[in-house]
Amino acid sequence: MSTSDGETLEGEIARAEPRARAMCVLCHPHPQYGGSMRSLVISELFRALPPAGITTMRFNFRGVEQSTGSWTAGEGERRDVAAAVDLGATLEPDRPLVLAGWSFGADMALATTDDRIAGWYAIAAPLRYTTESDLTRITDDPRPKLLALAEHDEVRPATEVAARAEGWTDTDVVVVPGASHFFVGRTDRLVTLALEFADRVIATAA
Repeated sequence: MSTSDGETLEGEIARAEPRARAMCVLCHPHPQYGGSMRSLVISELFRALPPAGITTMRFNFRGVEQSTGSWTAGEGERRDVAAAVDLGATLEPDRPLVLAGWSFGADMALATTDDRIAGWYAIAAPLRYTTESDLTRITDDPRPKLLALAEHDEVRPATEVAARAEGWTDTDVVVVPGASHFFVGRTDRLVTLALEFADRVIATAA
């Protein structure tokens, strides 16, 4: 897919089985720390969602693997998410679209408020690559949001993120017991939360 500033992004699409109930776009963790669309949590969601009727797309941010361009500290990466949402909405134009991300990808997802997004699933969002204006927009946005936090997050404590998200409109915060920022051994819980949230978004959009 192509971005508005001319970069070409690598991505993969897994079609829903047997037919789509929703669309999900996945945003991977920090490119400067080894994050890619093949990272653990993204891979598990990419595997699990299509059999539940959710067409799923994952992509590499600019400068990662086969995607052109280079790291821009979140500025160009917002354009990457916009391009992914645009393609996702085209793939399943009559289905609600969930924008999901892990870590840096969660921040980029929450910074994207395209009208075609039906809900956000933010996993271990550090809320460090979102601006105050981003957070103001997402705070007041009436569409459903789910923040899944790690009990033992090494990047930013779950209590800090939960406090920052207090008062956000239509937002649920779930802390995954025993989990670190990387959710090793806890990805099954993230998949369950994703499926439950997708059902909620689908019902809301009906």
